[in-house]
Amino acid sequence: MSTLSKEHIKQLVRENNFQSVSDVNAYLKDIFKDIIQELLEAELEAELGYAKDDVANKNTDNSRNGYTPKKIKSEFGEIDIQVPRDRKGEFQPKIIPKYQRNVSGIEEKVIALYARGMSTRDISQQIEELYGFSLSPEMVSKITDRIAPEIKEWQQRPLEPIYSFIFMDAIHYKVKDEGRITNRAAYVVLGVTIDGYKDILGIWIGDNESSKFWLGVLNDLKNRGVQDVLIFCVDGLTGLKEAINAAYPKSEVQRCIIHQLRNSFKYVPYKDLKAFSNDFKEVYHAINEEIALEKLYELKEKWGKEYPFAIRSWENNWDVISPFFKFPEEIRKIIYTTNIIEGLHRQFRKVTKTKTIFPTDSSLEKILYLASMNVVKKWTQRYKNWDRVLSQLVIQYPGRLEEYI
Repeated sequence: MSTLSKEHIKQLVRENNFQSVSDVNAYLKDIFKDIIQELLEAELEAELGYAKDDVANKNTDNSRNGYTPKKIKSEFGEIDIQVPRDRKGEFQPKIIPKYQRNVSGIEEKVIALYARGMSTRDISQQIEELYGFSLSPEMVSKITDRIAPEIKEWQQRPLEPIYSFIFMDAIHYKVKDEGRITNRAAYVVLGVTIDGYKDILGIWIGDNESSKFWLGVLNDLKNRGVQDVLIFCVDGLTGLKEAINAAYPKSEVQRCIIHQLRNSFKYVPYKDLKAFSNDFKEVYHAINEEIALEKLYELKEKWGKEYPFAIRSWENNWDVISPFFKFPEEIRKIIYTTNIIEGLHRQFRKVTKTKTIFPTDSSLEKILYLASMNVVKKWTQRYKNWDRVLSQLVIQYPGRLEEYI
């Protein structure tokens, strides 16, 4: 498409005496309307095979039959056009199909604004300010509802047969349910493929977080094709380890070290917290499990009488803490914390912070899905030093990765 020369633009400005941006928009709106009208006329001419003023070359028993007025929504606001008709009613315009009344891509814009956390009322107001036509909050909601089939398809899509790591955590919201405000959990699963790339495997809306619901999520993953997971990285929810073992008995479960530390620190008063946390570094920085246990027992000797519960949780959960110690630094950085999924939750909170209560589960699901799509677009790079990570995993889990590499 050719562009206007500077001289042509200067001439347009002189001839139209533009005084403001509104003047420019009004001019462009008129031009846009004229172009659409000419395109419609050209389409009918091609359909009939003769020009409007060239009846002598007419070679059809069909003919023009006036116009039908139509109001369309465009990026320049609402525009009135005249759609030409033919006598037989066979003409089907392509530039603006028969039932289309929106040529602005407005739906995509509404969904993009919704994905950024704007309320339906704010979106309605912004559309009116930008494009000069009214779009009610109810219509905004209906537009965003149109992505429901897309969400369903995404939530049911086939997954990889094996994942190196899977992170699981829930984020909590308030949702209306038959007039009552209830607490709901969005169960989020994030996977790392054997190629080292992150992906959100799904989001499930349910009651307050429970291991029973997580078991249903894990079974859903199996039904979508996930046959094996090397390591699940999770927080300390009661019964979660047992749920994972029931669904994926070969998988290792790694408790988030950061969650474990926070759980210990809540038993220690502020006056001893710095010294206690410094001593604990000796445990989770140990070069192997044997040294880590030695350091834990030294810690118990020093602090165990004063703060027994702070130590006991490490002893009671050692089976889901200890897998961490057999790995080198590259893998430890990945699995010692569920920060990766907490970072995703921070992105969710950015777009949901203006919504203290959601009207339905589906409205919550919509915004979390749209936010997820925006996040996943940015996950274009795999984990650093992934070749070394994969080499370690192949050795640590013999026979489970080879057929997929």
